[in-house]
Amino acid sequence: MSYPLFLVVVLFSLSLFSTTFSLNQDGLFLLQAKLHLSDPSNSLSNWNPRDPTPCNWTGILCNNLTAAVTSINLPNSDLSGPFPTSLCRLTSLSYLSLPNNSLNSTLPSAISTCTTLRHLNLSLNLFSGQIPDTLSNLPFLQILDLSFNNFSGNIPPTFSHFQQLQTLSLINNLFTGTIPSSLGNISSLKRLHLAYNSFLAQGPIPSEFGSLINLETLWLSGCNLVGPIPDSLRKLVHLKDLDLSRNMLNGTIPETVISSLTSIVQIELYQNSFSGELPRVGLSNLTRLERFDASENDLTGTIPDELCRLKNLGSLNLYYNRLEGSLPESLASSEKLYVLLLFNNTLSGNLPSGLGSKSRLQMLDVSFNRFTGEIPASICHQGTLQELLMIHNSFSGEIPESLGSCLSLTRVRLGNNNLSGVVPSDLWGLPHVYLLELVENSLSGSISNAISRATNLSTLLISGNRLNGSIPDSIGSLNNLEVFVASSNSLTGQIPISMVKLNQLGRLVLRDNQISGEIPHEVGDWEKLNELDLANNRFVGNIPSELGTLPGLNFLDLSGNFLSGEIPMELQNLKLNFFNLSNNQLSGKIPPLYANENFKDSFVGNTGLCGDISGLCPNLVEKSKNKNLAWVFRFIFLLAGVVLIVGVTWFYFKFRNFKKTKKGFNMSKWRSFHKIGFSKFEIVKLMSEDNVIGKGSSGKVYKVVLSNGETVAVKKLWGAKKTENGNVDDPEKDGFEVEVETLGKIRHKNIVRLWCCYNNGDSKLLVYEYMPNGSIADFLHSSKKKFLDWSTRLKIAIDAAEGLSYLHHDCVVPIVHRDVKSSNILLDEEFGAKIADFGVAKFVRGVINGTEEPMSMIAGSYGYIAPEYAYTLRVNEKSDIYSFGVVILELVTGKQPIDQEYGEKDLVKWVSSKLNEEELDQVIDQTLDYSKYEEEINKVLKLGILCTSSLPINRPSMRSVVKMLHEVASVAKSSSGRLSPYYHEVVSDNDH
Repeated sequence: MSYPLFLVVVLFSLSLFSTTFSLNQDGLFLLQAKLHLSDPSNSLSNWNPRDPTPCNWTGILCNNLTAAVTSINLPNSDLSGPFPTSLCRLTSLSYLSLPNNSLNSTLPSAISTCTTLRHLNLSLNLFSGQIPDTLSNLPFLQILDLSFNNFSGNIPPTFSHFQQLQTLSLINNLFTGTIPSSLGNISSLKRLHLAYNSFLAQGPIPSEFGSLINLETLWLSGCNLVGPIPDSLRKLVHLKDLDLSRNMLNGTIPETVISSLTSIVQIELYQNSFSGELPRVGLSNLTRLERFDASENDLTGTIPDELCRLKNLGSLNLYYNRLEGSLPESLASSEKLYVLLLFNNTLSGNLPSGLGSKSRLQMLDVSFNRFTGEIPASICHQGTLQELLMIHNSFSGEIPESLGSCLSLTRVRLGNNNLSGVVPSDLWGLPHVYLLELVENSLSGSISNAISRATNLSTLLISGNRLNGSIPDSIGSLNNLEVFVASSNSLTGQIPISMVKLNQLGRLVLRDNQISGEIPHEVGDWEKLNELDLANNRFVGNIPSELGTLPGLNFLDLSGNFLSGEIPMELQNLKLNFFNLSNNQLSGKIPPLYANENFKDSFVGNTGLCGDISGLCPNLVEKSKNKNLAWVFRFIFLLAGVVLIVGVTWFYFKFRNFKKTKKGFNMSKWRSFHKIGFSKFEIVKLMSEDNVIGKGSSGKVYKVVLSNGETVAVKKLWGAKKTENGNVDDPEKDGFEVEVETLGKIRHKNIVRLWCCYNNGDSKLLVYEYMPNGSIADFLHSSKKKFLDWSTRLKIAIDAAEGLSYLHHDCVVPIVHRDVKSSNILLDEEFGAKIADFGVAKFVRGVINGTEEPMSMIAGSYGYIAPEYAYTLRVNEKSDIYSFGVVILELVTGKQPIDQEYGEKDLVKWVSSKLNEEELDQVIDQTLDYSKYEEEINKVLKLGILCTSSLPINRPSMRSVVKMLHEVASVAKSSSGRLSPYYHEVVSDNDH
C-alpha cells in the first residue's frame, strides 16, 4: 500500500471511529476492500459501518457461532478496480466469488496469502498479465476459475503443486506457449477447462494427462493442438465429457481410448483434421455415453452399429465428414435420442423405418447426403420434433400425413428431393413453423386454406413443383410472412387482395405460373418489398403506379404477361438493379429515365411502345422499303463476306507477331452482368493515370467519365505472381475470379454493382458503379468526419448490415466476405452504403461438397480479423460479424481500428478498457451530438461490443443485427434505457 493511500485509510477509519467501535475486525477489512473498489451501481450500499457485524451485508455469509466471514459472493455487481488484497486478511474466508465484474490490473502475488480459500472464482473480469506462480500455495483450494480474462504468458508450471484442486478453468485467455504437461500431476482434478486459448506454439495433447485418473471433464477446444490423440487417455476411466474441437489434430480416433472410456458422457471432436474411420470395436463399452460429437472432421467409413445401439445415446453429431453407407437400423431402437445431425456427408440408403417411434427426437438434419426411400412416418411419433431438415437428397414417395400433426415443428426443409403426391393439408397450417421449404420436388395439389393457422410462418418456399389451384385468400392472415417463392408451378386464379396486408413481405416470386387478373393497386402497402417477380403469367390490366412508391424495391420483373396501358412515370422513383417489362401489350411513351439503350431489352415485345430507343419501334414504311430492297442487301452481305475473309487472312499474316511484342486488350474476354450503355473500347481509352482515385495491394482504381455522361469505377488488378511452370502461385491471392464469381450473381441494393469485367491473363479489369462519396474510412478518418452526423452513421450501419445479411442468409450458397472493413463499405451520392471488394470472398462450399475447407492464408485486414480466425483458418460468417462490429465501433468512436493511442490494444480492447474505467466520454466521437442521441448511440455501441465478442457463439447473426439496428432507428426511446431482447439473442443459423 502506498503511503498516501495508507493515510486515506487511516483518516477514513478515524472518521468512522465513533460509529464503528462496535463493528468487528472482519467488517473493517471489508470496508477497507470497499474503499479500493469503484461501485457505480451501489452494489455495496448496505455495507454499513454502524452494524456490529457484516453478516447481513450484500454478498456476505458468516459462521453462525463466531460471526467470522466465510463467504463473499458478488457476481454481476459492476465492481471495478484492482483485486482488494485486504480480503486475504479474513482468517475464515473459504469462498470468494467475484465473476462478471470489471476488476482489472494484474492479479497480485499477495493473493497467495488467502490461505483458507477453497473456492476462488474471478472469471469474466479484465485481469491481465501473468498468473502469479504463488497461487498454487493455497493449500485447500478446490475450485479455481479464471476464465474470460486477459491473462497472458504461460500457465504457471507450479500449478502441478496443487494438492486438492478439483476444478481448473482457464477458458478464453491469451496464453502463449503450449499446454504444460505438468498439469498431469494434479491427480485430484475432476474438471480441466482450457478451451479457447490460442496457444501460439502448436503442441500435442500432453500424454501426461493420462495420469488424471479422477478426471470427469476435459475441455481443450480451440487450443491450437496438433498431432494424434494420445493413447494415454485410455486411463481416464471416469471421463464423462471430452471436447477436443476446433484444433488441428490428425490421425484416427484410437480404439483403445474409446473402448476404455466406459463412463464417458460426451465426446466433442469437431473442427479438427482427423482422418480414418470411426472405430469398429469398443464403442459398445460406452454404456453411459449420452452425447457424441465428432462433427467437422475428415472421418470416413460407415457409422458403427455399436455406436447406434448405446442405450443412453441422446445426441449424435457427425456432420461435415466423409461418412458413407446407410444408417444402422438399431438407431430406431434408441429411446433417448433427441438430436441427430448428419448433414454434409455421403450417406445413402433408407432411413431406419422406425426412426422416431421410440425416441423423443427434437432435431433431425440429414441434408446434403444421398439418402433414398420414403420419409419414415414415425419420425414425429412422440410429438417433440422441432426441426426436420432433409434437403438435397433423393427421398421419394409422399410426405407422411403424420407430419401434419407434428405441432412442435418450427423448421421444415424437404427441398431438392424426389417427393411426390399431395402435400398434407395440415402441414400447411403448422402453428409454430417459421420456415417451410418444399422446392424442387414433384408435389401436386393446391395450397390448403389451413395455411391461415401458420401464424408464425416467415418463409414459404414451394417453387419447382406441380402445385395447382389458386393462392388461398387466407394467406393474407400470415402477418409474419417475409418471403413467398412459388415459381415454376401451375398456380391459377388471381393474387388475393388479402395479400396486400402482408406488410412484412420482402420477396414475392410467382413467375412461371398461370396466374391471371390484375396486379393489385394496393401494392403500395408492401413497404418492405425488395423483389417482385411475376414474369410469365397471364396478368392483364395496367401496371400499378403505386409500385413507384416502394422504397426498397430493386428487382422488378413483369415480363411475359398481357399487361396493357402506359408505363407509370412513378417507376422512375425506383433504384432498380433488375427491370423487365418485355413481352406485354404496353403502349405510350417510355419514362425518360429508361428511354435509352441500357434498358432496351426491358421493353422488347411491346408493339405499342414508342420512344427514342433505336430499333424498339420499327417504322412500317421502312419495313416495306427493306422488303423491296432485300436483294440489294443480299448482294452487299455476300460482297462483305468475301472482303471479310480476305481482310482477316491479310490481317493474320501481317500482324500475327503483334500480340507477342505489344500487350493489348483482347475484347473477346469481356463479360457484362447488367445492361450497359458504354463501349468496351471507351473504357480502355479513358483509363488515364490522371484519373486514378485509389491504389491498394490488389491494384489501382480509376474514375472514368463516359461519353454518355455516366461515371464508372474501373479496378485494374495487379498481375498474379506465377511459378516457373506458369501457374498462379497462390490462387487465393488472385481475387479476380472470386470477385467475378461472387458479384456477377448478386443483385442487392446494398451490394456494389459489377457492370462488366475483362481478363486476358495479364490485364484484368473490373468495372463497377461509381460511388461518389468514397468509403466510410474516407470520411471517418479525415477532416470530412463532421459531415457524418449520427443519423447518417446509423443509416450507413443499417445499409451495410442489410448487405451482409443478404450474403449470409439470402444467397442460394451463403457467402462470407472475409474482408469487411470501413474502406470496403462505399457511399453513394445520398450516403447510402454498399459492400464492395469481394476479392477474398468465399462461398460456403461445405454447403455443396460436405467439407468446410480451411484457407491457405488469413484473409482480412489487421484490426478487423476475428480472434478465432487467426488460428483456425475456417470460413465462417461469424468472422464477418466480428469485422462488422469493428466498423460499428468506428462509426461510434470515429477512431481507426489500429492506432498508437491504444498501445498494444486494438480498437475493440481499447473501447472495452475505457468502458470498464467509466470513461465513456473518451469513447464517443466528439463530433457527434451525444446529448441528443445518447440512448441510440449507447445501444449501437453495445451492439458493436456484442458483435466483437471473443467467442463466436456469442455474436448475433446478421439477421439479428439488422433487426437491432432497425429497432434503434424506429422504436421510440424507452425510459428504462434497456436493450430489446434481440441484444441478448444468440442465434445459430444452420440454413446450409
